[in-house]
Amino acid sequence: MTPFVSIIIPVKEVNDYIRESMAHIQALDYKDFEVIIFPDSPSDDSFPKTRIIPTGPVGPAEKRDQARLYARGEIFAFLDDDAYPRKDWLQKAVRHFNDQNVAAVGGPAVTPEHDSVWQRASGRVFSSWLASGNYGYRYMPEKEREVDDFPTVNLIIRRSAFEEAGGFDTAYWPGEDTKLCLDLTKKLGKKIIYDPRVFVFHHRRPLFLEHLKQVGRYAFHRGYFAKVLPETSMRLPYFIPSLFVLWLLLGGPISIVSGPFMIFYLGVLSIYFMLLISESVLITLKERDPLVGALSMPGIFFTHLIYGLRFMQGISSKGAKR
Repeated sequence: MTPFVSIIIPVKEVNDYIRESMAHIQALDYKDFEVIIFPDSPSDDSFPKTRIIPTGPVGPAEKRDQARLYARGEIFAFLDDDAYPRKDWLQKAVRHFNDQNVAAVGGPAVTPEHDSVWQRASGRVFSSWLASGNYGYRYMPEKEREVDDFPTVNLIIRRSAFEEAGGFDTAYWPGEDTKLCLDLTKKLGKKIIYDPRVFVFHHRRPLFLEHLKQVGRYAFHRGYFAKVLPETSMRLPYFIPSLFVLWLLLGGPISIVSGPFMIFYLGVLSIYFMLLISESVLITLKERDPLVGALSMPGIFFTHLIYGLRFMQGISSKGAKR
């Protein structure tokens, strides 16, 4: 017998992305589910198998925590309002819960092909190894593995584990998913499985301003968490953009007074920009769109800058409350 699943979607208001997502949710090849949408205010929209429960103007973590009060499922499937699932999303996810040591399952959130050029460029920045390092599996399908940190855009959690962990820490956004995953894996000793077949599509925020604002929020909280939650955030890949920013800021003045250092400094920058160009060419070939490839090059560069600066702000901050 398949477990009953509650699909939880926090949103400010019922919007076109939600309406698009609901069409895909209703087409799932899994029958035992309900949908609960948590907007700020009441809505006149209605969808099959769906309850719309207004929460007032609270954050996404508070909305997701409402699942403990209203959801009937033994599995909570958290989905962002700007994401929609592939037909076999739940079928591929729930089989992992036959293992009682599995607390949660996540999968890639892939940019839809019909997104705008600016959105697809943002998605390619996130999925690029040059921007995301070994975390590109969050944005493109890669091999199945066990993970200890995963975003709630596509995160399916066993209800009993969610409740035992105490739900989300509503003091943080973004970053509440990092805290929950840490509690699931370290405090409860449970597993989180990444499965590339647990697949959703995720509309990106377009380059450049909206994309960089989002990157900055993530970076600030990751920097703060590197200090207060080092088990999953004190990791070298998160520090590399900050080291790059320091290299840019300090290397220039030093190179002015040291000829040999100038050669080394310019050589490192040349390698970096050659990597940017090669990645831009590769993205052009993958997307079959030279504009997406061209936009990805400054997109990756500015992502490094903003992430590096905001990460340093976060790690030096006394707090990272919303």
